[in-house]
Amino acid sequence: MQTLTLVVAAFFAAFFGSISSLGKAFGQASEVASVHSDAVPDLYFPGHQGAWQTVDSETAGWDQAQLELLLDWAGKRGSTSILILWRGRVLAERHWGKGLGKTTARYQRMFVRLNDREQAIEDVASVQKSIVSILAGVAVHKKLLQVDDFVSKHLAVGWSEAARDQEAQIQIKHLLSMTSGLSDDLKFRAKPGTRWAYNTAAYAVVRDCLVACSGLSVHELTRKWLMDPIGMRESEWIPRAKSITALNAFGFASSARDLARVGLLMQAEGEWAGNQVLHDDRFRVASLKASQKLRPNYGYLWWLNEPVRLPTAPSDTYAANGALGRRIFVSPSEGLVVVRLGDEPKNGAAAGFDRELWRRLIAAKR
Repeated sequence: MQTLTLVVAAFFAAFFGSISSLGKAFGQASEVASVHSDAVPDLYFPGHQGAWQTVDSETAGWDQAQLELLLDWAGKRGSTSILILWRGRVLAERHWGKGLGKTTARYQRMFVRLNDREQAIEDVASVQKSIVSILAGVAVHKKLLQVDDFVSKHLAVGWSEAARDQEAQIQIKHLLSMTSGLSDDLKFRAKPGTRWAYNTAAYAVVRDCLVACSGLSVHELTRKWLMDPIGMRESEWIPRAKSITALNAFGFASSARDLARVGLLMQAEGEWAGNQVLHDDRFRVASLKASQKLRPNYGYLWWLNEPVRLPTAPSDTYAANGALGRRIFVSPSEGLVVVRLGDEPKNGAAAGFDRELWRRLIAAKR
């Protein structure tokens, strides 16, 4: 009996030792969480400091070799960072910030710096829109504004180039849903709610409303309402160079890991480690549903995959999308958060990169 006990003990020691060595293959965090494929673990939330737990790909039901091939493929197509979380833990991660090679002029303008781990911090372009959507939800909870408020309740008359009576009809929800009816130079084009047009200049007015209703600067409210609660340590609003300020004077600089925290917050339905950050469930749910009938795969500054926009991704996927293929993808059904930073994907446009990324990722699931 004693001999059998020793044999069993030796088996389990060898088994768990092999799991640990597999889990460290990506080499991005010192802590390893062993998760078996027949169990769905609780969401993990990384601390504000220290290592971010990884999950062993094989025992979580993913093919490690296929994930490695995915990272190799992404690195050859202009990516500076790819980070994939499963249930909050790092499933796959790689960074090429120091060795990206030749880059476009636009990327050079939007690159900010390397962090102390030599990972890129970049102006994340229109990914910032989805971050502002979260901030708007916090403002709604605080009763500082409502989506049905007219913009002129918070900003002085003349915030747009439309006539006074036309401007007075525009509500916060029209800015959030890209249905303000304004042109890129904020001139009247259509009655609010009757025309969908992607409009960065009109979106930026949401940020102005948040500043006006809170009495805080955009830096202060973002830090207090979002960054501090979820541990974003590598993000900040930055003034943009004159060459790219026509539509939006501020860029949001961030790292892949900070953006992954944003995705994880949304995956957790606005909660972070037991603390509710985005309290207003009605706003959160509304932001991830069709905000209007004109473009049903657009919520409140989030892109949706229903109706299908990205056929290789799960139908419940939603995304923060930015220029040059910057992305935060969230798939609740698969437990995934996927972040991509970098230059314009080589050998194809960003949309083609997204389709192939998801095809490869889903194919890696056992």
